[in-house]
Amino acid sequence: MKIGEKIKELRMQNNLSQEDLASCCKVKQSAVSKWERGATVPSAEVVANLAKFFKVSAGYLLGIENL
Repeated sequence: MKIGEKIKELRMQNNLSQEDLASCCKVKQSAVSKWERGATVPSAEVVANLAKFFKVSAGYLLGIENL
């Protein structure tokens, strides 16, 4: 599973809109949309923030670890 798919899965499991997640990450909603579509990937800093926010490892988000 790609990072965008994991972000979307975690976002939906937590009943968040793209706008909600964007606000938490201090990015625009369009950035979240692009991650989820695989058009772009989040920066290392954002990956770290997402991992903290969702209480998962950065390795999980990057697809190198399992939960």
